[in-house]
Amino acid sequence: MTTPSGAPRGPARLTRRQTLAAATGALAAALPWFAVAAPETAEVESHGVSAFGDLKYAADFRNFDYVDPQSPKGGVFSQVGSVRSYNQNFLTFDSLNGFILRGDAALGIERTFATLMKRAWDEPDALYGLAARAVRISADRRVYRFLLRPEARFHDGSPLTAHDVAFSLNLLKDKGHQLIRQQLREFEGAEAVDDGTLVARFIENRARDVPLYLAELPIFSRAYYSAHSFEESTLAVPLGSGAYKVGRFEAGRYIEYERVNDWWGVDLPVSRGHNNFDVLRYEYYREREAGFQAFTAKNYLFREEFTARVWATRYDFPALRDGRVKREELPDQKMSGAQGWFFNTRRDKFKDRRLREALNYAFDFEWTNKNIMYGAYQRTRSIFENSDMMAAGKPGPDELALLEPFRGKVPDEVFGEPFLPPVSDGSGQDRALLRTATRILQQATS
Repeated sequence: MTTPSGAPRGPARLTRRQTLAAATGALAAALPWFAVAAPETAEVESHGVSAFGDLKYAADFRNFDYVDPQSPKGGVFSQVGSVRSYNQNFLTFDSLNGFILRGDAALGIERTFATLMKRAWDEPDALYGLAARAVRISADRRVYRFLLRPEARFHDGSPLTAHDVAFSLNLLKDKGHQLIRQQLREFEGAEAVDDGTLVARFIENRARDVPLYLAELPIFSRAYYSAHSFEESTLAVPLGSGAYKVGRFEAGRYIEYERVNDWWGVDLPVSRGHNNFDVLRYEYYREREAGFQAFTAKNYLFREEFTARVWATRYDFPALRDGRVKREELPDQKMSGAQGWFFNTRRDKFKDRRLREALNYAFDFEWTNKNIMYGAYQRTRSIFENSDMMAAGKPGPDELALLEPFRGKVPDEVFGEPFLPPVSDGSGQDRALLRTATRILQQATS
């Protein structure tokens, strides 16, 4: 892994082969702190969790390396939202309930709720304690016992207890947004042993990331929802426990979140250097062009551009030329996602992999990127793109140990070099690639 000159080097990232090798291990495959033999009922306590790989930060860490713990507090940060989840909408909102299917929820509403743990963005998947100070995990990894911080509070001053967490998790499993319910299908349920201890149970052979997903879900007030319907799409401000609370808003136009000055979690290691603005404001525009024009007129302060044409041709307005607006491309060091066309392999015409391969050779990415995307794109070659987990070279010994039982059941190419998309001459009519596509297509239809 390379880093900019003088920049602190992050932890060594887990490679694809290391991951596969870990999968052949026994007890420590998913949770490496179970490296020592233990009775089946034994629990090991940790300040953080990870589906694979060691935790970077020790139990006594003071803050994440990528933040400035001395960051000044204050000011307003306004934007057109660029990230949404569940029922949130980029263009409008008519609800402050962001965890059900009904309604269009306001962007950022999740900021008003605390979670059991918080993600470290310089590790593949590690979480560290927020409302939970620690977690004890059974040797079979089916039981997670979260130990809560006694200082945790809701915004009305009432204590946040394990009873609230159990209520929240069970409620989301039964009545939450369909995406939440799907992710929690391998979660059996939660119960509070006492005010400070929550027990979460999972099915056998669950996906390794289910407990991590659960630990990042919002914690609701059981008392609040005893008097309010969770399934209702409403603009009533919910009782939260996070670093921000709902401030001024006008449905469909803007919403502000105000920093909670006496927030109970402000000095926790996972919080230092975060939550610096007094007000976070999300602006809404029902049309992209109106949103862009509003930015040029300084109606809001930050914009993340997603349209290659606009990025290449429209950022030449007076405020940018005289330096009042800074235009910058930031390198993305996270594992990237993918966008493109997806084949419905349940349809007979797409079941033959040769047809799909032929279309791949016929598609001229280089021409498309140059003439339509203004050269802004790089082609995705792996579902682990931009990470050390991308396939490289032929399978090694550890990978072969996993693959051998499937020899003859999967394509022979699995045991060779990883597939790389063809690179055209950029003409839009690369005859060599088109001939290859035609030959494969004829084989598929013969």
